[in-house]
Amino acid sequence: MGSNGDFHVSTGITPPKGPVSYSTYKSPYGPKYKIQPNIAGWTPKAASKVGLTLAGFGATAGFFALFFFSDIPRVRNDIMVKIPIIGDRWRREIPASDNLALGLGERGS
Repeated sequence: MGSNGDFHVSTGITPPKGPVSYSTYKSPYGPKYKIQPNIAGWTPKAASKVGLTLAGFGATAGFFALFFFSDIPRVRNDIMVKIPIIGDRWRREIPASDNLALGLGERGS
């Protein structure tokens, strides 16, 4: 006598079966569900919302930093003076009376 189907002859016990998987019923009248595309749980809508918020904060911080450091000569001459319409506001010319480089040539002789 051998084993017959699910019944094991030597023990007389039928081994337990796993859960039966039935396919999910999908009504033709119900909503059409789709899984949203995502990367690590971030959907395109959520990522764009966070990206726009971070871009706004970054632009504000950059604008603040630029004007906060605008009195530093390197920032003023390399960045602020080159702004097209309002760049002349940061241009600082040293008057001839305050220029120490003019007097060095005469003193050295």
